[in-house]
Amino acid sequence: MTSHDELAHLLRRRGFLGVAAGTTAAALLGTAGAGTATAAPAPSRRPTAPLVPKGRLGIQLYSLRDQVSTIGFARVFEELRRHGYAEIEFAGYTQGSAGPITLRRLRRLVRDSGLRAVGSHVGYHSSDPNAYTFATNLEKVLDDAQELGLKHIGTASGPFRYGSTVDAWKRAAEDFNTYGAAARARGMTFYQHNHAEEFSFATDRPDVRLYDVLLAETDPDLVHLEMDIYWAYCGQFRFGVRPDGVPAPFDPIDYVLAAPHRYPLFHVKDGERDPSTRDGYRMTDVGDGDIDHERFIGGVERLSRRRDHHWIAEHDNPGDSFRFARRSAAYLRSLREDGC
Repeated sequence: MTSHDELAHLLRRRGFLGVAAGTTAAALLGTAGAGTATAAPAPSRRPTAPLVPKGRLGIQLYSLRDQVSTIGFARVFEELRRHGYAEIEFAGYTQGSAGPITLRRLRRLVRDSGLRAVGSHVGYHSSDPNAYTFATNLEKVLDDAQELGLKHIGTASGPFRYGSTVDAWKRAAEDFNTYGAAARARGMTFYQHNHAEEFSFATDRPDVRLYDVLLAETDPDLVHLEMDIYWAYCGQFRFGVRPDGVPAPFDPIDYVLAAPHRYPLFHVKDGERDPSTRDGYRMTDVGDGDIDHERFIGGVERLSRRRDHHWIAEHDNPGDSFRFARRSAAYLRSLREDGC
């Protein structure tokens, strides 16, 4: 079996081969079928329910780093709870807040605010052996996550540590499997958060999407994913054609629908479509852009109603971070299930 055949076999076994075709999404998102002879009876209406399940609306604290650094965690948590957030995801445990704070104190602040901390972003690797990353300080990273009572601990670093070839990403996948096994031994799950570049193609194999290598080479029981919806759509725009000119379209939701158990967390971002930019979108507050979150969240929730997905609002550089938090929460809470 060649390396390409082996990769295809792994993707097929783990449910990812054919993701770009979108057949799963079409069925689950209600795409109309051709050749229907008679219309089905109109279904009875039922009361609509929130599309984001109760208790599953969160926010990434990176979006509020300016507020954390000036007024501190406690007041930020109070404001978030007031706007209807139930969960937070950390991006560091100080973020410049005035004065030292212990992890025990931070955990108590989260609890007292009525919020839950569901995850945290930590670096993947560093040339500094003392750096706070999975590669250089795995046990410390896991100790801290455990102290905070986190269920998930992950990285927003791309798997480019060894390069952009297929073999380089296989090596990175081995690292991630190691971190996932160590996290599971402590009752947590390890996850990786994507940007657009994960959807690019291997430099030595222009017919192989690097994200597919990551999915095929990581153990689905050890390595989970946090799909950043905005960056996935940017990846769709940037990498819908292979370097050799062959079209390679994909729909981000199809990756999730193929294996929803691998995606416990999502970053809910928005962007205005702008093909003149590199990424094809300009980031906006959630609800102000062109990304169809109703379709995306609804498709995932309809498929996996019993799974615990966490929908985490984020903006990398909001003009007014509290305004972003308030307006994004209002929009996401306004989304309703189809009452049919």
